[in-house]
Amino acid sequence: MPATPAWPPASTPRLFVDLPLAPGTAPMIDGPAAHYLLNVMRLKVGAPILLFDNRSGEWLANITEAGKRSLTVCIERQTRAIETVPDLWLCFAPVKKARLDWIIEKATELGVRRLQPVITERTIVERVKRERLEAQVIEACEQCGRTALPELGEPTKLTQLLADWPAERALLFADEAGGAPLSTVAAPAPAAILVGPEGGFTPRERALLLENAAVRRIALGPRILRAETAAIAAISLWMAQHGDWTTSG
Repeated sequence: MPATPAWPPASTPRLFVDLPLAPGTAPMIDGPAAHYLLNVMRLKVGAPILLFDNRSGEWLANITEAGKRSLTVCIERQTRAIETVPDLWLCFAPVKKARLDWIIEKATELGVRRLQPVITERTIVERVKRERLEAQVIEACEQCGRTALPELGEPTKLTQLLADWPAERALLFADEAGGAPLSTVAAPAPAAILVGPEGGFTPRERALLLENAAVRRIALGPRILRAETAAIAAISLWMAQHGDWTTSG
């Protein structure tokens, strides 16, 4: 007897919708998402899609109506509840566009809870387009299977970030001047990682950081890393030690 094929198929498109989802509801999808489903994927009435709403988890839906620029779906059942991601923030100085996109994409895939742009004295890119960052976050969540979008903070100066820093949250400062290996630093959640701009932190900023009781100096190996490499390396090390990489499924 032939095996019953998996449903929904592994190739089922998966999209974020900023709408509350529940069984029996019939949300309409338009804009770029509808264009992708109708014109790129060429889906027809009856085709399955997976939707997640950053509120309740992931849902299986079927297309019930398909127009030229929009489509309507019927929510069938929940496939996954909304996840609880580890309470890790990434605080980063914005870098040039392609590298910034890479930081946002990979940090989202790795499971950070909050992305916080930080303006330092040597930050070259002080203005970031929030819409672009949001689009990168959503695309990464769609691809990697996240059901909860990471929070996206407004850019803030390093001095203000430290002034408002919650005492209970360890701040892991990737210090080019040296520090302890992350594996030896006691910094379970809630925690945050701070990486600097292309030119690194200034002596004044470094002194300010080391004065803060929440700061833990960490080293990321013997080589000088680019800002985006340092960010992803530190997240990976923390996730392997304190995050959800040790759990199954």
